[in-house]
Amino acid sequence: MFARDRFAALAGVEIVEAGKGYCTARLVIEERHLNAANVIQGGAIFTLADLAFAVASNSHGQLALAINANISFLRGESTGTLYAVATEVAEPKRIGAYDVLVTAEGGEIVARFTGVVYRKKTRIDAGDTPPAAS
Repeated sequence: MFARDRFAALAGVEIVEAGKGYCTARLVIEERHLNAANVIQGGAIFTLADLAFAVASNSHGQLALAINANISFLRGESTGTLYAVATEVAEPKRIGAYDVLVTAEGGEIVARFTGVVYRKKTRIDAGDTPPAAS
């Protein structure tokens, strides 16, 4: 499902690893991602975190749609690769909660994202994401 995410592909976001309740995604910072202050634009960081959140929350094979998302930008970056790691905080039947940390290559925290989803009854094939590392 997420291998076909056209907006994430346009932004340059890639899924690195995914499994039940988690996902790691990455974004290589390019000139097109920089704002007027010459640091990565907040929307690019949000897109990275949002894709990791979407993959993690849909990993149970049940369509999950965001009902709330919040991000705090903690550090600016101009070069390198950013990673977003989404982890499940609560996975009840209908409402799920997730934390996403966005970090730079050296491990510095760039942003913290939290998201809540509503799970619909619709079943989906979440099996087209990269497998967990062994």
